[in-house]
Amino acid sequence: MAAARITVNGRETPISPAAPHTTTLDFLRERGLTGTKEGCAEGECGACAVLVARPGVNKPTDWVAVNACLVPVAALDGQEVVTAEGFSTPGEPGTPPALHPVQEEMAVRGGSQCGYCTPGFICSMAAEYYRPDRCPRTASGADADPGSGTGGGADAEHGPNGFDLHALSGNLCRCTGYRPIRDAAFAVGTPTDEDPLARRREQSPPAPAATAYTRDGSEFLRGSTLAETLLLLRERPDAVVVAGSTDWGVEVNIRSRRARCVVAIDRLPELRELRVASGRVEIGAALTLTEIERRLDGEVPLLAQLFPQFASRLIRNGATLGGNLGTGSPISDSAPVLLALEASVVLADADGEREVPLRDYFTGYRQSVRRPGELIRAVRIPLPLAPVAAFHKIAKRRFDDISSVAVAFALDIEDGIVRKARIGLGGVAATPVRALATEAALEGRPWAAQTVEAAALVLRTEGTPMDDHRASAGYRSAMLGQSLLKLHAHTTEAVSS
Repeated sequence: MAAARITVNGRETPISPAAPHTTTLDFLRERGLTGTKEGCAEGECGACAVLVARPGVNKPTDWVAVNACLVPVAALDGQEVVTAEGFSTPGEPGTPPALHPVQEEMAVRGGSQCGYCTPGFICSMAAEYYRPDRCPRTASGADADPGSGTGGGADAEHGPNGFDLHALSGNLCRCTGYRPIRDAAFAVGTPTDEDPLARRREQSPPAPAATAYTRDGSEFLRGSTLAETLLLLRERPDAVVVAGSTDWGVEVNIRSRRARCVVAIDRLPELRELRVASGRVEIGAALTLTEIERRLDGEVPLLAQLFPQFASRLIRNGATLGGNLGTGSPISDSAPVLLALEASVVLADADGEREVPLRDYFTGYRQSVRRPGELIRAVRIPLPLAPVAAFHKIAKRRFDDISSVAVAFALDIEDGIVRKARIGLGGVAATPVRALATEAALEGRPWAAQTVEAAALVLRTEGTPMDDHRASAGYRSAMLGQSLLKLHAHTTEAVSS
């Protein structure tokens, strides 16, 4: 097996002698690429953002921004990375390099002050700059001047150039303020035909590399196939399984966790399929949330509501449904949605597969029915979908925050009667739960104020909410009931309009 190597700004370099747990951030800084900064070390500030060449949705390759503080550099074996230093173009002898269009707009529009966060903003902005399906859009009668502060786009979160501000939702700035940064984002044009990073999108990304990187008694392993990986997990039941490392990376950085063996599954082809067939949607457990969002393109409306509220674009570029469910977290945002969708998980080990309804998957705090050696291969969502769906996330920030309470609704309402109700809850018990009593209080009854008010009182009693630093138990209970009242108000408004 070839030695582990990574290509950074067009230059290939060995990963050795880095330890298997070394983050991409530390690896880059140790080699003098200090534009990549450490701010929070847990994927919340974006100062460490870099671009990685990944399989594309609309072109062979997409440039994807990820948090370098979370991804082990060994996970990028055989892959291509671009840092903030890799954007400028060398000038003539004796002249400074020419700035990249994104860098130029940030400079001329005052988007940088202390500069600490700027390289991360540049990388996230460049990922959106190179997004193949980004196209200019203009609101009727709107002034498309990016310096006007209004954006001039179809809404406040999209510029006239098609720039989606969610691309910057994981980047924080504490001194410049966001208006000049937004102005820069809304002013960037489209890549030229001579742009090398734009041309690179037309070629396939690096093929997945089988990895066996060992140093100082620790291993980072990536098999070529699912079967090979499952055999490896049978032999090494103590191994830590990672996909995007958005959870494990925090454990390594903040809690100094170390593993003797880490097994990566993020590039296994068998875990990266998405199929919409008669009767169900099947989503591979190693597809990132961004890939799922763009490939489904709104086909599952409840998931479409979830994605913009799930952490940030930087996190969604690495996080997976398999990883989110695999941690068993009671504040997982995906679990309530998938419970409302009556999803199931496909568990695989070296002996075969089994399908488990998600309502039966969680057994306790961060515990599940998944056995040692088993992986989540896919998530299955039955069709047809409920016509009334909503995801309500109650948190202190609008984006890039952890839920105090998360509520997902999927209702079948026919002739004014609730024929079927499925409600998933997060943040109110030791596990994500279905609101079974509330579902029973709604089914077979009119979708009317009296029914909803009575059911809202039941919903307030679901789960076992507790007091913590995010919210009190009383607040959580109140928000549960309020979420159902809000859903009824919105659906009533939609019908009357």
